[in-house]
Amino acid sequence: MGSNPFANYRVWWARPGDELRGVGRRAPMRRMGSDMGRVWLGGLCLMWAASATAEPLTADRAVAMALQRNSQVINAEASVLDARGGLYSAYSGVLPRISGSLTRSTFVVDNETGGRNIGGGLTASVTSDYESHGTTPSVGASWSVLNLSSLSNLSAARNGLKAAKLSRNATRSDVVLIARRQFYEVVKAVRLAEVADGAVKLSRDDERRVRALFEVGSVSRGDLLKAQVRTAQSQLDSLTAHQSVINQRIVLAGLLGVREAEMPEVDTLLTAEPQSYDESALVAEAAKGRPDLLAADAELISARAGRNAARLARLPYVSASAGVDLKTKSRATSTIQPPGQPPFINPGISSSTTETDRQTSAQISLNLDLFDGFAMDARSASANARLMRAQETRNALRRNLEGEVHQAFLAYNEAIQREQVARRALESATENLKLTQEKYNVGSATILELIDAQVQLQRAQSDGVSALAAIRVAEAQLNRVRGRAE
Repeated sequence: MGSNPFANYRVWWARPGDELRGVGRRAPMRRMGSDMGRVWLGGLCLMWAASATAEPLTADRAVAMALQRNSQVINAEASVLDARGGLYSAYSGVLPRISGSLTRSTFVVDNETGGRNIGGGLTASVTSDYESHGTTPSVGASWSVLNLSSLSNLSAARNGLKAAKLSRNATRSDVVLIARRQFYEVVKAVRLAEVADGAVKLSRDDERRVRALFEVGSVSRGDLLKAQVRTAQSQLDSLTAHQSVINQRIVLAGLLGVREAEMPEVDTLLTAEPQSYDESALVAEAAKGRPDLLAADAELISARAGRNAARLARLPYVSASAGVDLKTKSRATSTIQPPGQPPFINPGISSSTTETDRQTSAQISLNLDLFDGFAMDARSASANARLMRAQETRNALRRNLEGEVHQAFLAYNEAIQREQVARRALESATENLKLTQEKYNVGSATILELIDAQVQLQRAQSDGVSALAAIRVAEAQLNRVRGRAE
């Protein structure tokens, strides 16, 4: 992991006879007018891009990728959009509504037959046609002037949007913790695989030494068989360790929203700086800054406002409406055909045209929903259920806050102590192997004692890797419970 990603690149383009050899020595760049030069330049750019994407994946970079592509974060963003839509819907209940229209009307009557009353006498049947056309531009407005239920519903929607945003932050905190934990699981798996590979090498070396001693009669055949079993077991452990690396990488890739083949190698550097924390200060910080607690408080306020809105819907409410018709125009034409016998009506065509500058209408009303088919009862029951859930969620979070902080605090201290013990054990195992090797070289220790010392060192190395990874995970958990996951 610590190798230079450009090492092969330099060897490749600095070969003798290459046209770009002088670039690495800061020689003047030759003019590339040929197609071959363009091909070399394109290959150089591609290798540069490939080396840039081959950077190791760090914990912070993994967290950033998870916050962009993880499905939980995307769903939380969608919940915020839903809550914002609910707020806009609540505003529609308290703001006036304004609408405009342009109406073109036509009314036609053909061959209307009947008598007419003229001078107190009924004429014979006449036939008439009638046609009228009109154009009416209008503007109308309506407003629920005093609706306590809508006002309370608006308050519920505002706090619902606030709760959704805080819940999104809480989800992001959870994703940060999950991503960091899984990242260090991958790191631990890689480091343990390296330890397992080292154990395979040691087992093979020990088997060769035991075989050599067996051939000269210094050890029994049982010792050789034990060495072979240890080699086989170490190989199996190595295969299992490498399979665990692949499995952990697949899980991490799923959290990051990428394919495992597209995910770069992780940075396996494990370091940890022990820190001291005050548990009471952690509890106070968590009570003020935890996004899930703040989201629960906002959701409780929103649920209470929603219940009030359901109750206030039974009260009367005042509404007002107004309308204006502008520049109304109408034209009517009537045609009358005489019946052909007395009393006669002079045939003719009559028409009329009217124009109106403005017609205004307004009304205010007091409304009361007497019976709506139990819709208000259903709304009240849903609001009460939501309030019960919000209260229980909020109380549970507050009730378990000190326990979560205490648990994370103890886990961190335990990880620190485990790392200290593992470090001392590793130092002791290293020193023991060195002494046993010296004794074995002078003939005062057997090959079995040397193998046991090597196995102890292997276990100490594994415990050290696990302890360092546990510290980083405990740090992430501690930051999450106090509201500092990001």
